[in-house]
Amino acid sequence: MMTLLWVIVALIAAIVFALFLLIRTYAVTTNTLVALDQRCETAFADIDVHLKHRHNLMPGLVDVMKAVAGHERALVLGVAEARSTALAAVAPDAKLQAEWDLSRKVITLLSSSERYPELKAIPEFAQLRSQLTDCEDRITAARRFYNLAIEEYNIALRQFPGSYIATKRRMHSRQVYDLGIERVLVDEPLSLAL
Repeated sequence: MMTLLWVIVALIAAIVFALFLLIRTYAVTTNTLVALDQRCETAFADIDVHLKHRHNLMPGLVDVMKAVAGHERALVLGVAEARSTALAAVAPDAKLQAEWDLSRKVITLLSSSERYPELKAIPEFAQLRSQLTDCEDRITAARRFYNLAIEEYNIALRQFPGSYIATKRRMHSRQVYDLGIERVLVDEPLSLAL
């Protein structure tokens, strides 16, 4: 009788210990996933700040280009329209596409500026170009941090028990922020890798 009692006590202790481990694993994994998700949100917000700074530089660039290269009107309007679209984009996928389009149009506009040597003599253009280069470098750094956060988050979602918890909490993998633009040379190195 005493042996049976010890077996029952041991069995209850094992069940309690297993439940404790299960609950603890669930809580730790859930908290880890939530923390990684928040890190992704914060990293995306950092990119967004730098993108807004770039958007603020565009009107000055457009004005200088209009003044000097008036017959490049289609390019100038394309940058202005792409900027408006990028500012209006809210969802990450829409923002990604709009920023990709804006980057391509800025590259084209800056490439066309090489046909106008008088642009190099305008201090505002040189200053805008320098600010744009600095801004693009900061966007690149922020994008790298975001993509690392995304990679860590996506890996946690694919591993067990994260995959199980992610399914229950309706957490989905995220897309990396890659615009596919590596480096463009327009007189000076201009990093437009977003």
